[in-house]
Formats: sequence, structure tokens, C-alpha cells
Amino acid sequence: MIKEIIVVEGRDDVTAVKRAVDAELITTGGFGFPKGVMERIKEAQKRRGVIIFTDPDFAGEKIRKKIASEVPGCKHAFLPREEAKKDGDIGIENATPKSIIAALEKVRTESNENREEFKQKDLLLNGLIGNEEASFRRDKIGQILGIGYGNAKQFLSRLNNYGVTREEFEKALKEIEK
Repeated sequence: MIKEIIVVEGRDDVTAVKRAVDAELITTGGFGFPKGVMERIKEAQKRRGVIIFTDPDFAGEKIRKKIASEVPGCKHAFLPREEAKKDGDIGIENATPKSIIAALEKVRTESNENREEFKQKDLLLNGLIGNEEASFRRDKIGQILGIGYGNAKQFLSRLNNYGVTREEFEKALKEIEK
């Protein structure tokens, strides 16, 4: 049983997550957020904590940002895009229970302090920007670290805001070199 309440986008996501874990969930109903949903998320955060688990696409990212900006201290779970795809559709509802469990095991808490452990230079030196493999490499490292995929700016922000250590980063780099 997961202590926190998991926030997903829709009913099909609820079904998929419940196949994988025993947890209480809140649906956002997409980006529109029906009346009262944000209040329920805020209340859940106060009572038990919240894990934001949105689809690995543009809309999911917008929803994640909207919740995180209004509800500080949320935890974040990221599903790799290729584990969320089915017939050209991307969403949590397409993931296997194994993929969902793996994503939830790598939950990260967003920090509000302005941490600058990682700089753009780290991305450049490690082939995460400035070459044709960069996007692929960021995707793989994001999976290993449980911070999801992002463009260079998002990725750097996630490295700093989700408490990734230098040691974890270097270990992930070694892992993708294999």
C-alpha cells in the first residue's frame, strides 16, 4: 500500500495504476481540472502527501507543472515514454504493472531551494546537449534516475530540483555507456 495519494490524469490511468499497486488516487480529468480537484490535491498533500504521476507528454508536463506550482513539496514519478506507448497513444494507461511499479519506486521529491549542483557545462561535457545523441542520452539517464525525459533546460532543472546527487549522476552515465 502506498501511503501518498497518487494524482493521475484520467480514469484509464486509475485502472492501470490499481492493477500495479494498492493506492488511493485522484484524477485531474485532463488539464481542465474540474471544480474542487485542486482543493482535493492540496488537502491530500497536507494529510498524506501526493505523488504526481502524469503522462510523459506535453499535456502531462503542463498538468505536473500546474499542480507543483500550487501544491509545494509534491513527489514526482515519471514513466519512460516508450513504456507508455500503444498504437501511437502515450499514457500511463498503456503501461504494464511492472513499469508502473518501477516508476513509483523511483519517486523524487521536488525541492524549492535553489540548488545548483549541476550546470550546463555538466550536460555539455557528458554529451547531454550539443550532439545528435543528446536527446537519447537524456532520455536514458532520466529513466535511470527516475526524473523523466526533458529538453536540456528541463533536464538541468530536474537534476537540480529533484535532489540528484553527483554520485547518482555519474553512476547513471556509466550505466548508459555499457
